[in-house]
Amino acid sequence: MIERKIIKNNINKLKLEEYLEKEFSRAGYSRCEIQHTPLATRIIVWVQRPGLIIGRSGKTIDALTETVKKMFGIENPQFEIQEVTNPFTDAQIVADYIASMIQRGGNYKKACYTAMQNCMDAGAVGIAIRISGKLGGAMGRTEKFSAGYLKFAGAPADEAVQKGYARAEVKLGTIGIQVRILNKMPEDVELAKKISEGVVSGDNKEESAKGNDGEGS
Repeated sequence: MIERKIIKNNINKLKLEEYLEKEFSRAGYSRCEIQHTPLATRIIVWVQRPGLIIGRSGKTIDALTETVKKMFGIENPQFEIQEVTNPFTDAQIVADYIASMIQRGGNYKKACYTAMQNCMDAGAVGIAIRISGKLGGAMGRTEKFSAGYLKFAGAPADEAVQKGYARAEVKLGTIGIQVRILNKMPEDVELAKKISEGVVSGDNKEESAKGNDGEGS
């Protein structure tokens, strides 16, 4: 029974996320987080243009709250809208940007290079784009674009790297876009970089650790 309830809740959560992504696409939807409390279900949504969701005097968000309540059986949904202040460091927004450019007839390479440049200019550590489909020919293929530094494996890849996915519908079919963005350098890499630059030496690090042990004793 518990397993069935967990599966049902996860399916319901996925459907809600898909619904919000579709409803908030014009507002520059990024992601959402759902928090369950004894009194309410808190739904935090990150978008590029919050005003389009809230509406005049909050009427749009009130109507959305009632719709979500009826469609998904959530008793007391409470929306919290957060603004994405730096959209080109957000993987989902960048993926949607590339998809939009391609759907409007833009060249996929130009769209990817423009997105990468804007992302790096916005302060990201690294970005990787993977695009698959019929890219100007009858045969499907995959192309990759990257800039800066990015982790693809290990804990930093799971925790620090943002991931975004989008689809562009064109005459030849569907083009899939995957975007990964790292906005903050992992601590182990930052330390290794400082050591290589001579800012911190291995001996200094060891002496510092010994000194801290002595202070604590």
